[in-house]
This record gives sequence, C-alpha cells and structure tokens, in this order.
Amino acid sequence: MLELLQEMDAAALLWIQDCVRQAFLDPLVALYTTLGNAGLLWIGLSVLMLCFRSTRRAGCLSLTAMVFGLLCTNVVLKHLVARPRPWLDVAGLTALVAEPDPNSFPSGHTCAAFASAMVWLRTLPKQWMKVTGVVMAVLMGLSRLYVGVHYPSDVIAGALVGSGCAWCALKVGRWWERRQGNRL
Repeated sequence: MLELLQEMDAAALLWIQDCVRQAFLDPLVALYTTLGNAGLLWIGLSVLMLCFRSTRRAGCLSLTAMVFGLLCTNVVLKHLVARPRPWLDVAGLTALVAEPDPNSFPSGHTCAAFASAMVWLRTLPKQWMKVTGVVMAVLMGLSRLYVGVHYPSDVIAGALVGSGCAWCALKVGRWWERRQGNRL
C-alpha cells in the first residue's frame, strides 16, 4: 500500500515538473514558498493582526496554532517518519529551492499555513480576509509541490495537521476566555 502511494506521489511530482512548471512562474512560486520558511509569512501576518482590536484574537490564536503545528510537525512527526525529500528518491525530479531539512513528511510550510488559515477562517471579522487566508494556505501547499520539495501526501498531511492544530488552538482560546471571563 505504501509503495503504491509512493508511486502515485512520484508520478504526480513528475507530471507537475513536466506539464505545469513554466519558466515565468518558477521565480514567483519559489519566492512565495520561501516566504513560508520558518512560518515567517504567517507569523508576520499574525503579529500584524495583534496591532488591531478587531483582529487581535485571530492573531493570538493563529500564533498558538502555529506553535502546536511546529511541535507536531517539526519536533515529532518529521523525525518519527523520516521520509526523505522527493528529489532524493524520484529519478529525474529537480527541486527549484534548497531545503536543508532532509525530512519531508509532513509539510511544515503547509502545516503553518493551514494552522493560521483555519483559525482566521473562524475568527477574522471580514469574509474577504477569511477567503484570502484559505487561498494563501492552499497556494502554499501547492507551491511546495511545484518546487519539488514535498510529495502530495506530505502536503495533505501538513494541511490536516495544521487544521487540527487550529481546532486545538480555538478550543484552548475558548477555555482561556471562559476562565478569564472575557475575550482575548
């Protein structure tokens, strides 16, 4: 079963490389995926949200969700699973960005993106903000495939872990608000 998944993942990445990649898109996608390094894009946006009363709760809970995601993904799962990066195992695949961490599963970039986006979906005051956050998270996951540093199953797992971390952060936030008798 795992061999079949590996074959499907590899075939999808080679298809993306051969049929989707375009010279004019390569630097744009590489830049976008690099903005997700160490969760910087999501951390920056969340910290910015702390500056405004209407988005403060979203920023605080997003940062909490990302800490949960970091612990689950980069501290536990990547080392436990120790799945090598695709360019190490898929013949003919070329990565467009350097990725120093040799472990691929799950995608930490995607986890951070979905941890933030799912919190924002539930807490931001404007619909356009919610939609933008989710679209940005999906694009981050797709960018990881485009640049060839994650398998599709890594990205799906990262999205699921990130969404789960968002759910946990929202639960912790509600508990904290009840305990304090107010909102964040």
